[in-house]
Amino acid sequence: VQLQASGGGLVQPGGSLRLSCAASGGTLDDYTIGWFRQAPGKEREGVSCINSAVGVRSTYYADSVEDRFTISRDSAKNTLYLQMNNVKPEDTGVYYCAVYATRTQDSGLFYCVRPFMFDYWGQGTQVTVSS
Repeated sequence: VQLQASGGGLVQPGGSLRLSCAASGGTLDDYTIGWFRQAPGKEREGVSCINSAVGVRSTYYADSVEDRFTISRDSAKNTLYLQMNNVKPEDTGVYYCAVYATRTQDSGLFYCVRPFMFDYWGQGTQVTVSS
């Protein structure tokens, strides 16, 4: 599976941004997919993950982005999205999409806190929140 992330950029605090992750070489419909971010000097953290085989009830959001970010996917386009609203300076970082390419029944949380389990990663897209 190849992943191509895009949509990052410079945005003012309180603004919005939508990240996209186009997949090829495999379908996102059966696997756990997620967004991670890494700020300078910090470890990579799970932002949001969903197990496509389980559905929306498996969706996980980090506390820091709950009610501001929304993860979604378009099966027809085989693309994952992250809608980021009311962004804050602490949202700054490189955002990565990732796929755990094994069909399971586990929650998105189970995988979002275990980034080492993901098999495929996009190249990352920079998000900078600054006035």
